[in-house]
Amino acid sequence: MTAEISLFGLYVPTLLLLALAALVCTRALGKLLLRLGFYRLVWHPALFEFALFGILLGSFSILMTRFGY
Repeated sequence: MTAEISLFGLYVPTLLLLALAALVCTRALGKLLLRLGFYRLVWHPALFEFALFGILLGSFSILMTRFGY
């Protein structure tokens, strides 16, 4: 994985962009799961969302390194 991505001449760490993408996906999935009533089955919703964020961030990082971006 490259260390930085040039965004309009400003170098931004790749992990920051991946974390932002994971945060957006976590929020969207959280709203979907809330609407479906999934959180009734979850013991600690905040801990579940934190784990979901970690899973998405790790997945995005693996995808970035696998496809060579």
